[in-house]
Amino acid sequence: MYPKLQINLKKLEDNLNACAVITKDRGGCSLMIVTKGLCADKEMVKLVVENPNVDFVADSRIKNIATFADLARENGKKTVLLRIPMHCEVAEVVKYVDLSFNSELSTIRLLNEEAAKAGKVHDILLMIDLGDLREGIFFQNEDLIYEAVEEILKMDHINLYGIGVNLTCYGAVIPKNDTLTQLVEIAEKLEAKYDINLEMVSGGNSSSIYLIDEGELPEGINNLRLGESFLLGNDTAYGAKLPGTVSDALILQTQIIELKEKPSLPIGEVGVDAFGEKPYYEDRGIMKRAIIGIGKQDTDLGSMTPLDSQIEIMGGSSDHIILDVTHTDREYKVGDIVEFELGYSGMLKTSTSPYVEKEYIR
Repeated sequence: MYPKLQINLKKLEDNLNACAVITKDRGGCSLMIVTKGLCADKEMVKLVVENPNVDFVADSRIKNIATFADLARENGKKTVLLRIPMHCEVAEVVKYVDLSFNSELSTIRLLNEEAAKAGKVHDILLMIDLGDLREGIFFQNEDLIYEAVEEILKMDHINLYGIGVNLTCYGAVIPKNDTLTQLVEIAEKLEAKYDINLEMVSGGNSSSIYLIDEGELPEGINNLRLGESFLLGNDTAYGAKLPGTVSDALILQTQIIELKEKPSLPIGEVGVDAFGEKPYYEDRGIMKRAIIGIGKQDTDLGSMTPLDSQIEIMGGSSDHIILDVTHTDREYKVGDIVEFELGYSGMLKTSTSPYVEKEYIR
């Protein structure tokens, strides 16, 4: 049945190994693979946890981690929660997560209490905001960082595993040597001030990997968290293709449900569409228009690239996407399959839609 997300596990494995060569062999970092891009798909997770190059398996959703925590631990991998826990999640975090990212003392106190009940010591990574303005204690507020660390070190059931930063995802700040050097310097100050050893200084996600081959990743950064680089084969700083990776490990297959020649301009007064937006249309005369059976509920139109480069995506609604096939060499017909490569947003929405089936290629 269509629509269908075709997942080439061999290509994903090759991407993963290529990322490991860059991150571990050339960068000297431990490798944390992020599974949320494919909604912790079970076959993809199995591939990840069984790969000896992977040190940590991470996701932003505790529900996803709960599905693979046992398998990851059986294979010697630590599970990681990337999104700062909600208070209502702390019991599940302590149960399923080996390392959680945190920035709020109130949450860390609850984790300490819950870990005490479970007879565990829970590892945390204290997040530092270096200017991207998402999570973390703002780097210029050194007193707040010290206050947090001092209280954490007094907790019996919390271990300060390290510190980390997130860049690019919100503020689109591109990681640079001088930016990440600030994180290393904070780590060094904390180690000297409190006579501790921080096992991890995590220097970001797929937007930081490009620094390795440019020789710009600061010494002291010893972990990267990779999702898009592994799944789509690119860094997220500049969108460059990573050596040894491919971008077509994931292919969205859709089926044409209508194919007709119609005007390119709607007839009548134009208001707003189903999503409250006022669309713009260009008069191109009569156009051969194909409708495929998938829509904005299932994917992101701006994050899809037709494999047939002569197809143009015109727009869509909740359940339909309209394609211009006027100038294609192929004579499409109703029932034909149209395939797309996906960007990050398209992958994310497609993999979480219950209306998109999955097919695995090994």
